[in-house]
Amino acid sequence: MIDHISVGVSNLERSAAFYEATLATLGLTRLVTRPRTVGFGKAYPEFWINLRVGMVRVLPESGVHICLRAKTTGEVDAFHAAALATGGASDGAPGIRPHDRVRYYAAFVTDPDGNRIEAVTFPSG
Repeated sequence: MIDHISVGVSNLERSAAFYEATLATLGLTRLVTRPRTVGFGKAYPEFWINLRVGMVRVLPESGVHICLRAKTTGEVDAFHAAALATGGASDGAPGIRPHDRVRYYAAFVTDPDGNRIEAVTFPSG
């Protein structure tokens, strides 16, 4: 249903380093580099970061977040660790999130600009 997504960033170089390390844990690599945008993906750019000069930090109250699928709980853990190691912040440590209809394993982070990104997997058992 969704072809690609993009987020605004205030510092393209810093954010490219953050996303290059963080998205690599989910199998996405940098595929496109342009003066004001970088695209990450597996076969084609699915996740873009776009320079927004003068951008203010995304407010936690915005309620917006992007969720990316991981294959394993180990990938979710690696995603969280990579984000913290490259300037992100934890917005929910890796762990099981039991809900009424589905049980899933996820971690939430914010990038250096406050964009909220989640990695999720659905372990059996």
